[in-house]
Amino acid sequence: MITIPEVDFIIILLIFLRIFSAFVSSPVYSHKAVPVLVKIFLSVIISYIVFLTLDKSKIIVETNLGWLFTNAMTEIFTGLLIGFMLNFVFYGISFAGSLIGFNMGLSMAEALNPVDGFSNNIIGNLLSMASLVLFILINGHQYIISGLFYSFSVIHIGKNTFTDSAFQLLIRYSSGIFIIAVKIASPFIVSYFLVYIAEGIMARVIPQMQVFFVSQPIMLGLGFTLLGILVPIYFYVIKYLLGGYENNLASLIKAMGQ
Repeated sequence: MITIPEVDFIIILLIFLRIFSAFVSSPVYSHKAVPVLVKIFLSVIISYIVFLTLDKSKIIVETNLGWLFTNAMTEIFTGLLIGFMLNFVFYGISFAGSLIGFNMGLSMAEALNPVDGFSNNIIGNLLSMASLVLFILINGHQYIISGLFYSFSVIHIGKNTFTDSAFQLLIRYSSGIFIIAVKIASPFIVSYFLVYIAEGIMARVIPQMQVFFVSQPIMLGLGFTLLGILVPIYFYVIKYLLGGYENNLASLIKAMGQ
């Protein structure tokens, strides 16, 4: 019968908690289509591989319950932070889609977004699902695993990761959600602003005209025309944003390890 030493079991358990927490909060792996058993299985396999490559001489393990609980909470927090940071770009893209759909008059045509877990208009859902597909195509799901491997070489097990530099980076990355949304939706915002000005002029010149009923088909036509023109550009922009946030993940891990 094979027995695992107590110290090795505790180390593997702490590694497993960080990896599983990252899978629960990260894109792709946190999707409801991925069963929990698959996440646990992947976490166990990766935890064992990390354990074999880890320098265990730098890890001081205590067997008391208080030490184990404190370090378990620290590893869970570290994993959640690593996985959740990559969601910022998806939130920005989804918010951009909601702005576009609102201007097109599709704010009432809402459906559940399975990626984010809340309702959004159809344009927001479309951009969100497209960004998720692009994230898989550029091997973003593999980068999450490589980022977790890298985190164990920078952030030692049980280390407090909520440093000042990590907190400042999180604030900067989270504030970028609104910037990403405005950049993606800016062609629509400017175009519809001009349409609103034209509507105001028509309402003043021809008061008898029902401007809303006349302009609504124009809004939809203009929106779908702009989408048809800008979709290739959006794919390039979203790919660039996702690649940039992968580099931001490495910067966050370094800041958490300081």
